[in-house]
Amino acid sequence: MRFALKTSIRKKGMNEMKTKAVRLYGSNNLKLEEFELPEIKKDEILASVKTDSICMSTWKLVQQGENHKKTPEDVAVNPIILGHEFCGDIIRVGEKWQHQFSEEDKYVIQANLQLPDRPDCPGYSYHYVGGDATYIVIPNDVMEQDCLLKYNGKTYFEGSLVEPLSTIIGAFNANYHLIEGTYNHKMGIKEHGNLIVMGGTGPMGYLAIDFAINGPKKPRNLVITGRSQDKLDKVKSLYPPEKAKENGVNLFYINTYGVEDQESLLKSTIDQQSYDDVFVFAPSRELVETGTNLLGKDGCFNFFAGPKDQGFKAEINFYDIHYNFTHYVGTSGANSDDMRQAIDLIETKKIDVSKIITHILGLNDVAETTANLPSIGGGKKLVYTQKEFDLMDLENTSELNHNDKLKKDLGEIIKRNYNRWSLEAEEYIFNHAKDI
Repeated sequence: MRFALKTSIRKKGMNEMKTKAVRLYGSNNLKLEEFELPEIKKDEILASVKTDSICMSTWKLVQQGENHKKTPEDVAVNPIILGHEFCGDIIRVGEKWQHQFSEEDKYVIQANLQLPDRPDCPGYSYHYVGGDATYIVIPNDVMEQDCLLKYNGKTYFEGSLVEPLSTIIGAFNANYHLIEGTYNHKMGIKEHGNLIVMGGTGPMGYLAIDFAINGPKKPRNLVITGRSQDKLDKVKSLYPPEKAKENGVNLFYINTYGVEDQESLLKSTIDQQSYDDVFVFAPSRELVETGTNLLGKDGCFNFFAGPKDQGFKAEINFYDIHYNFTHYVGTSGANSDDMRQAIDLIETKKIDVSKIITHILGLNDVAETTANLPSIGGGKKLVYTQKEFDLMDLENTSELNHNDKLKKDLGEIIKRNYNRWSLEAEEYIFNHAKDI
């Protein structure tokens, strides 16, 4: 991994601004560097970035580089800025959008633009907009697609988690079931039905559990599978079955490691019933084929995992598709309506996204952390883009009790806030961490 650190950010005038950003030049070729942003056009917006959370999709992008479908062919000479789960403040608004946005508005971006003629997305395709930067220029594409959204939450870190939560909402909204006696469908998971999340012990699984328990449509039975008892114990401590029961949801955690007949085990968990909604959160052929066999009549299978292998395949049961009306969907990203729903759930505190943050870091450590993301473990890695400090494991109390004053003070703050990241912790970072 190659990256370089240059001079500090400086604002030169109303129309000239320096930024620091982590840019992709090709497969496993990242550089942290300073450069000048162009003067905004009448249809663009200048903004700061305060936080970005690192997505596994970004790791896949870094691995594939110029071969990624959303990356420009000339990325080696015209690099793009990484990061698509970010939050910040609007600094200056071009004339075209002054009726809709104002300086100092807090914002989030729906990165899945869905442009009609090209696959471009912030964090994948653009030279001047992405989450791993201090300042950015938001292009007209984003506003035209209704993908720049105001966010009024108290914290920036929760703003960065709007996007990942929205992808869960989008997945749940994409499922569908027949309206009996018609060929029409009712969108969403089956209310009071049986829902299983296979491979659901990672941070996205956490959000799926939270949304299933606290969202508008709740299953009667919710089963979460994993292959690590430590991970299952961790997620169970965050989302205990007794709390889910208060919302009318029977929540089960099942370790499938070494289980030969997973189908029988998972059906017996819910009294030998089949499942109305099956979500697969890991690109595993075994999970796909087991999930297929768990589907009941009119069951909906959602392949949420994004495989790196373009030839990934698994067997499914076409007899059931024909006679039992089973059906399959896959979702990637979300839309602006999903984002608005996520914003509302976060702003109203119906969903607590702080539970999924396990690491924080400054912009200086983004390249190394992104390159090694699968091996680091834990939940979400949150970047404070205006700051300079190395990756910090919030679950490692011995590290946080370090002689380093920043770590020691953060450790005390985290303990006061039930071992979770918080507004108090974020404000401490803004006030005391070194500027980059």
